[in-house]
Amino acid sequence: MSLLQSIQSPRDLRGLSDDQLTGLASEIRDLLIGTCARGGGHLGPNLGVVELTIAVHRVFDSPRDRVVFDTGHQAYVHKMLTGRAGDFAGLRQEGGLSGYPSQSESPHDIVENSHASTALSYADGLAKAYAIRGEDRHVVAVIGDGALTGGMAWEALNNIAVAGDSRLVMVVNDNGRSYTPTVGGLATALTSLRTDPRYEQLLDQVKKRLTAVPGVGAAAYDALHAMKKGLKDALAPQGLFEDLGLKYVGPVDGHDRVAMEQALAKAKRFNGPVIVHALTRKGFGYDAAERHEADQFHSPGPFDVDTGQESPKGRIWTDHFADAMVEVGRRRPDVVAMTAAMVHPVGLDKFQARFPERTFDVGIAEQHAATSAAGLAMGGMHPVFAVYATFLNRAFDQVLMDVALHRCGVTFVLDRSGVTGDDGASHNGMWDMSVLQVVPGLRLAAPRDATRLRELLDEAVEVDDAPTVVRYPKGPPPEDLEAVGKAGGADVLVREGARDVLLVGVGSMATTAVGVAQRLVDQGIGATVVDPRWVKPVDPAIVELAREHRLVVSIEDNGIVGGCGAVLLQTLNAAGVTTPVRLHGIEQEFLGHAKRGVILERLGLTPQALALGIVEAVSALDGASAERDRVEPTA
Repeated sequence: MSLLQSIQSPRDLRGLSDDQLTGLASEIRDLLIGTCARGGGHLGPNLGVVELTIAVHRVFDSPRDRVVFDTGHQAYVHKMLTGRAGDFAGLRQEGGLSGYPSQSESPHDIVENSHASTALSYADGLAKAYAIRGEDRHVVAVIGDGALTGGMAWEALNNIAVAGDSRLVMVVNDNGRSYTPTVGGLATALTSLRTDPRYEQLLDQVKKRLTAVPGVGAAAYDALHAMKKGLKDALAPQGLFEDLGLKYVGPVDGHDRVAMEQALAKAKRFNGPVIVHALTRKGFGYDAAERHEADQFHSPGPFDVDTGQESPKGRIWTDHFADAMVEVGRRRPDVVAMTAAMVHPVGLDKFQARFPERTFDVGIAEQHAATSAAGLAMGGMHPVFAVYATFLNRAFDQVLMDVALHRCGVTFVLDRSGVTGDDGASHNGMWDMSVLQVVPGLRLAAPRDATRLRELLDEAVEVDDAPTVVRYPKGPPPEDLEAVGKAGGADVLVREGARDVLLVGVGSMATTAVGVAQRLVDQGIGATVVDPRWVKPVDPAIVELAREHRLVVSIEDNGIVGGCGAVLLQTLNAAGVTTPVRLHGIEQEFLGHAKRGVILERLGLTPQALALGIVEAVSALDGASAERDRVEPTA
């Protein structure tokens, strides 16, 4: 049995020798690399926190002491050390381990934290609760990989700084983005001194005695304090945190397990909030990841372990957007690009390479990005803010009150909208079309294929007096679907037989709607398929088409509540259209992780499942019509 297989809980780590712990770290890295090579995953961040995570679990007693990871994608090692290494082959697979902490998997996971910059707020509340209840428990928040660029983290720090009795240890996983390392015995000695509770007691006594001296006492204390603070700031970069009133330990080499354990033990002894600053490197221990310039294998797809070469893959929606943005930028010098720490994932790297002065990466700060975009629009530019659909949820107030209220021409491009799959509940972009429906003046486009993506992006950046949204899903786009006609601004994709069923296919679900229509026609049921292109506002031509058909069916990969179908139904009611309407989308639930196709099938959003239900609905309409004719014979 390997060492890793013998670890069923963090307590099993405490009896291991230094050599065994070094071997364990090597086994963990091998499992990380082998698992992510087969199925993808967040490899780079986890390679960087192996020793750090071992140290946390040797110093603290999880699950009594609570460990919260921010962002949650750096918790793979934590999963292994809490008894889940044997299940790791199923990482991010249906029925297997989640790619993030999961309450359903283990009592060691309290926060299913996969949106960044939130862990300190969770930890603040947990630590305060334990203090009020008189429970002897610590809370450890591991925050890093960019999460400290989010404003919410600093809001939390502002409150944590005044929570004097909060037994909270904040481990800043600094993987090369912030401070330079500080080394030397004097720095270590100062770290030991300032985390000793007696240090604060001594400072209080010195302050009282010096300030009591008439005339010069207060000035003497201020000078002494300034000298102490200046010396510490010269030796260790704790100034920013200590200005908030937080104790600071470090910097510590996050790949030196012994040093990490010593730093964490010192922080644990201090009865108050403490920052432990760990310096790490993403991808540490795997040469291919360390040499990967873009993101140190942050989240690669399947790859060859020996070479680090990712498996070939076709062009995805993001690639088509990347090319379209460069073309827009070439044609429109007023267009600028914005991203929240995701230049490569959202496809803005090509635009950045061509127009670096017009590309702005604001860090993990979606709220700031939206309002900064409003300012850019007010200043005569047209910003395009590319962001994962799930992360725009965080900036709803800014979209509503800062962009829409001021009628700013800002285009939001939502990547990975709808069902995304592997990353689970927090990453499914299934809320945007419901949430954004309430924003006055906003126009929302959902392209069905790559050609329509380019067309709709071009149309969106022409709008200079309201926010526009272009949203598309994860993965490769379907084959282009050419229209057979127009209905207002909408495209008619199918027009076969009688006007029995009007299928409204939203975005990528237009291809599904065409598949449904083919099955209906095979059953002798007439079908019309329309792609609205712009789903908000509802095109009046679709209202008239609905009036002419016997049944209207909307299909979307968005929540049913408040979604495009619901708004269409409201619009038809307001227009006096009595045609029955069937809504197909996602129920209001948090979806577990699985491949997109598997989830869509489970939701009944496949051509076969939809067609079966629609045939039954049409049969019911036929039956009702026949019954009406029987009861009310013509004269």
